[in-house]
Amino acid sequence: MGNKELLRDLCKAASPSGREHWVLPVIRPYFQPFGEITLGNLNNIYVKRKGLGSRKIMLMAHADEVFLMITEISERGFLKFKSQGIDPKVLVSQEVCIHGKKEILGIIGIKPPHLMKKEEKENPIDVDDLIIDTGYTKETLETLVSVGDYVTMKREFYELLNNNVTSKAIDDRAGIVAMYKCAKDLAKVKLRSEVVFVCSAQEEVGHRGAQTACFDLKPDIAIAIDVTFDSGNFGAKDRENKLGAGPVICVGPNIHPRLKQYIMDVANQCNIKYQIEVEPGNTGTDAWDIQVAGLGIPTLLISIPIKYMHTSVEVVNMEDIKNTGKLISKFIEKIDKEELEEVLCF
Repeated sequence: MGNKELLRDLCKAASPSGREHWVLPVIRPYFQPFGEITLGNLNNIYVKRKGLGSRKIMLMAHADEVFLMITEISERGFLKFKSQGIDPKVLVSQEVCIHGKKEILGIIGIKPPHLMKKEEKENPIDVDDLIIDTGYTKETLETLVSVGDYVTMKREFYELLNNNVTSKAIDDRAGIVAMYKCAKDLAKVKLRSEVVFVCSAQEEVGHRGAQTACFDLKPDIAIAIDVTFDSGNFGAKDRENKLGAGPVICVGPNIHPRLKQYIMDVANQCNIKYQIEVEPGNTGTDAWDIQVAGLGIPTLLISIPIKYMHTSVEVVNMEDIKNTGKLISKFIEKIDKEELEEVLCF
């Protein structure tokens, strides 16, 4: 089973914040050979590979995706909703899946431009002005859908040129695939450290799974794996992140300085190309909460550059995912042989 196949299966699955267990059937067959798989109280998915010693290294990529929630079933059978993490502009003309008593397909339409008044054309789109059309009557919908039901984007997985792929929920299924690549690389390596791969819950609504995982596991060091903005036409112009140029190592107060230097040295020794991203404040990732859990956990953040974040057409390069997993596996192999106190000493 390959990296691209896992990414495809993960992206096509639904796993909104708070329902991460929905993606467990996809994760289980891929990660089963590498450790014991359990589900935490908050829906964190743990894959634990025992080591020969007492040290513990935690890797984390979040399993949840941005989503919508139903707020009203209107008189004419349309569904009103609220959005979490998705800009209203990108919702127009999208296909969605309503997770009611059964899965129902719907579309988010908009008034044709011929019928729009001048102000409707000029004003920004508001989520309150959008509706989901399923084709069902209100009476039928009320037997299938309830207020509070989740809605996720529906999108196929497509391969593009230059080893790029596109789908919804690449944020952060790409990080899970990087962990899978790392687990495969470490499969034949004898480690004294326990390595725990965590598919964390509720990152998109406040990094909540990261907090509970730290209390669950009490790791000695941790690596958060997430996606970051590219610097292309619709990316972040203040960054230099390019698809295909390798994993992005974060630098800033959220990151342990010695671990950061250590993983950069590993990358240089192993000829793994990487990029640097400066984050002087909140990284907006699980790393932010991991670092300050308990008495404090030495933390790294390794990111995978993507285009069009929080849309249904996110784009990622498969080599970046592979090299992220490879870099982390080489880091674990090397640091496993070191005395952590010396490595972590400021």
